[in-house]
Amino acid sequence: MSVKRKYNYPPKLSILRFFLDAEAVRRNPIPYHKIYFERFGDSFSIRIGKTQHIILSRDNEVAQYILQKNHKNYHKSKFQSVYLSKYLGKGLLTVDGDFWLKQRRLIQPAFHKQKMNQLVDNMKLTIVGELDDISINNEIDLFPVMSELAFNVVAKSLFQFSIVEEKLNRIKYIIEAVQNFLIKEIRLPHKAWWFSISGQVNKHLQLAEENNLIIREIIEQRIEAKDEINDLLNMLLETRYEDTGEGMSVEQLIDEIKILFIAGHETTANALTFTLHLLGNHPNVQQKVFDEIVQIESETDDVVEQLQKMTYTNAVLNESMRLYPPAWITDRQNVEDDSLGKFNIKKGTLIGVSFYELHRNEKYWKNPNDFIPERFLGEQKKYSMQYFYPFGAGPRMCIGAGFAIYEMCLAISHIIKKYKITSSKSDVNFNPLITLKPVDIKVVFSER
Repeated sequence: MSVKRKYNYPPKLSILRFFLDAEAVRRNPIPYHKIYFERFGDSFSIRIGKTQHIILSRDNEVAQYILQKNHKNYHKSKFQSVYLSKYLGKGLLTVDGDFWLKQRRLIQPAFHKQKMNQLVDNMKLTIVGELDDISINNEIDLFPVMSELAFNVVAKSLFQFSIVEEKLNRIKYIIEAVQNFLIKEIRLPHKAWWFSISGQVNKHLQLAEENNLIIREIIEQRIEAKDEINDLLNMLLETRYEDTGEGMSVEQLIDEIKILFIAGHETTANALTFTLHLLGNHPNVQQKVFDEIVQIESETDDVVEQLQKMTYTNAVLNESMRLYPPAWITDRQNVEDDSLGKFNIKKGTLIGVSFYELHRNEKYWKNPNDFIPERFLGEQKKYSMQYFYPFGAGPRMCIGAGFAIYEMCLAISHIIKKYKITSSKSDVNFNPLITLKPVDIKVVFSER
């Protein structure tokens, strides 16, 4: 006779409270998450129906367990695997299991530090070109500028300079349109029928297919030309599966490139926007960044060496991503029943970890809402890194983390060396979509 397992979950948010708050939570869940955590502790749950549960946590042990210690039992939820893959295909971000591991092993070498070092000069050239005609002594909305910058850095690192501007702009438009619709699908599941019969789903699937065709054309032209070009596309074309010695199919390469555009564009634009805003509100920190850059450039002309010496600039960037993590939440579902700390949870439980709240949890951070870059210097850095998830953690940690850090340090150093930044206001507005998107962040750039 089988023994029925007894399940238990963190303190429960009532389903009534959940539905009363649902519309406001849909618009901006973060203030409500904070209220619930303060009421229930570092993890709470919601029961959906008779047996289904959702857990939301800001507990570091939960994060470590599902992302690292027992990651094989925790796959991406259907929000990521189903909704995203419908438009983005089967790339690293959307797949799980053996296929994900096979793809990760294949692509990882292209993002090795030595490979990234080869892209630095082109990266810097793009950044300098993008920022050359920035508006001076006028209040500007910062995010669109950083979004354009980040998109072009990713595009030109992927395809160097072989893509015409018109196609680049079309890819950008499609990615933004599909992403905005995807948010509506995830946050308004009860309107799925309307999205379908009104033709909105079909319209965005057609846009996704158009994107596939543009990228396919770029890949096939490169294969036909047999040019040796120092960009990510070339590195990905050269990769080979361990078991067969063959490269990726064009279809798979298209899916992976779409993921790189999504993952490498908006998150970087978000982080740069928040960082520059914080620097605009902390002139003493801005001065320290400037002093470090001047010192480093007096010591070496080598861009890679300069990046490796940007200790304080890196600390500023880390502290910005602690306060405003671009990937502000992640979720997993357990494949089998499991014990999560003192809780016995049924397979298929949806577990969300709010990095935004974990990064501001007083259990781990002193004065958690204050901007203190020194948290990420010297001995203090070792402590802070235990509770820091700007790129996730474990085997599924963002493959492009090194690329993103290089890009952001190059952009920050170029801007701070050339301009003084003044933020128009001290408070920060954002929209927690798939990423934590800055809203209405205005600054003034003036000649240094």
